[in-house]
Amino acid sequence: MKHAQRKSRTPRQYGLVAGSGFRDFGGDSAAHVVDTEFGKPSSPVRELEYGEHRVFLIARHGDDLHIPAHRVNYRANMAALKKLGVDSVVAINTVGVIGGQLQPGQLAVPSQLIDYTWGRDHSIYDGESANLTHIDFTEPFCAELRQGILDAAETAGIACHGGGVYAVTQGPRLETGAEVRRLANDGADFVGMTALPEASLAMELGMRYACLSLIVNFAAGYGPKAIHEDLEAHTATAKMQSMKVLRQFFHEVY
Repeated sequence: MKHAQRKSRTPRQYGLVAGSGFRDFGGDSAAHVVDTEFGKPSSPVRELEYGEHRVFLIARHGDDLHIPAHRVNYRANMAALKKLGVDSVVAINTVGVIGGQLQPGQLAVPSQLIDYTWGRDHSIYDGESANLTHIDFTEPFCAELRQGILDAAETAGIACHGGGVYAVTQGPRLETGAEVRRLANDGADFVGMTALPEASLAMELGMRYACLSLIVNFAAGYGPKAIHEDLEAHTATAKMQSMKVLRQFFHEVY
C-alpha cells in the first residue's frame, strides 16, 4: 500500500552524514570549516542543493577516507551540524546482512541498535557540563524520520526494508564468523561500525536521527562469496539506489 507523501509540519534543516561509499559526494559544493568544543569534524561541512533548499553534508571518514570508524570524531561531527542549525540528520551507512532474508545491493532503514564498541567518546557530557541529561534511548531512531525515508523509497520505486536491529562493532577489521553468530543470537539483522555513537549524540544534541543503510555484503559466514567480492559487486548498486531515495526524500520533506 502506497503511503501518502508527508510534509514536515515545521521547517527543518537537514544534515547528511555520508559513509565510505560516497567519496565523491558533494566534492565541489560550498564548504564551511566549522570548529566545535570537541575539535574539528571529519571534513568541511558542504552544502548540497535540493531544489531551492540546502542540506549540510559531512564525510564521516574524511574526504580521503583516511579516518577509520573507531577514530571518527563523532562528537565534533554532530556538534558541527548542530552549530549550523541542523535539527534532522540522515546517516548513510554500509552494513552487512545477517541471514538470507535480504540481499546485498538492497537498502534498509533499521529501527534498533546494539552497541559492541568500546573506547569511543559516546556523550557530549564529559564531566564539564552542568546540564547532564540521561537521554531515553529506548527508540534510538526517530520514527517520523524513518517513515519519511521509507515513504520516499516507495515513491521512487526502490525496495527498502523497514526495521531490523543494527549491531555496531568496533572495527576497523571485519568480524569473525563466530562473532557474527553471536550477533545473530543476540537478535541482530545487520552489522556495521558507525551508527553509534552518532545516534545517541544526535539525541543528546536535540536532533532527529535515522539511518539509510546500504547492504553491501553478507556478514561473515553467511554468504557464498568472500566479503570483499560482495563489496565490489554490490556497493555501486546500493549507492545508486540510495541517491534516488535521498532525492525523493528531500523533494517530499521540503
